Amino acid sequence: MTANLQKCRIPLKLIIGRNDAVFNCSWRLLHEGPDTVEELLDRHIVKKEKHLDEEEEELLNRRRLTSTRREALSLYRDIIRATRFFMWPDSRGVLWRDVLRENARKEFEEARFETDPEVITRLLIGGHDAVQSAIDKLAEKQRQQIQKERGGGQD
Repeated sequence: MTANLQKCRIPLKLIIGRNDAVFNCSWRLLHEGPDTVEELLDRHIVKKEKHLDEEEEELLNRRRLTSTRREALSLYRDIIRATRFFMWPDSRGVLWRDVLRENARKEFEEARFETDPEVITRLLIGGHDAVQSAIDKLAEKQRQQIQKERGGGQD
């Protein structure tokens, strides 16, 4: 947008309508405004972050990667811990624990070389939500089973 704008300098005496140099100078000191539209836009448009040199940028990227790597490993450990509770077999006779671990490993391997921070964050949040949801559902089913057993034993 600023590239299309041309610098237009309008003398203050035309704006004010007076030739009095003292008045123009004092008005200018009070105003302290930009001389051109480009200067006005420069002051009020959010500027990009300052450019970092290559070493600082690499260090910042390493910190981000280390942080997301740590979060991913934490999520993976949480999944492994949560699968300990799934001890019954599926229709093929394989323990659900092993099926869940295998699927988790496969999903982590598919996302291993992902570099987009938004995608990584979305995957981590989705993973944490899925683990929490699975644990909550399992706990609810166990509560129902316990109530059913207590209610069935008292009849």
